Amino acid sequence: MHKNTNANPWSEDNDAIQQLALEECAKRQRIDHSVSVLVLPAGQCKLAVRFAQLDAQVTVADLADRQREIEGRILASGLTGSIHFTPTELPAPPATDSGAPFDIIVLRRGLCSLPYAQGKQLIRQLMQKLKIGGKLYISILGLHSELGDGYPGREQSIYERYSKLSPAMARKYDIRNEVCLYSERDLFLLLLESGASVLRTMTTTWGNVKAVAVRV
Repeated sequence: MHKNTNANPWSEDNDAIQQLALEECAKRQRIDHSVSVLVLPAGQCKLAVRFAQLDAQVTVADLADRQREIEGRILASGLTGSIHFTPTELPAPPATDSGAPFDIIVLRRGLCSLPYAQGKQLIRQLMQKLKIGGKLYISILGLHSELGDGYPGREQSIYERYSKLSPAMARKYDIRNEVCLYSERDLFLLLLESGASVLRTMTTTWGNVKAVAVRV
């Protein structure tokens, strides 16, 4: 299969957690040359393409009605042998075991669409899809980001927090449904209660929160 050997997976801007995931992929690829990755939701497939450029086998999971669009993006990337689409709708994890158990799972913001209890259930199920020693990378919308301005759930505990954004923020970011925004401490708690071993958490300058956990 043809690969662009001059491609630099880090040439475009990546958030910190995606950068860590790509570095982990490169390290594992040097050791065993057989790395499997799950990315959900797929987004524009840019991250999946970067993993595939590192010779990983990648599964992208997203809504079934996005399949045609996503498979078109995969085809355009020239990496159809390395990236596979599977339909899913949160809070259910992908039903297919293609590529599982995975070395790396990247969960990109989709967790915010779920109440805390459903989010915890999803994390538990995703951890079961990791190899022992496999890592989960999470990005999530932050309670102390701009999105938290006027957010009705701001003063609620994480167990009860699930509200629409303020009208101004909902219009600005086109997020119309209820969301559960997290603090860094909330995300740490979620991972612990889900049975994950937390390696690190961080809050970005924009107030969003991220974490890396490992299956032990």
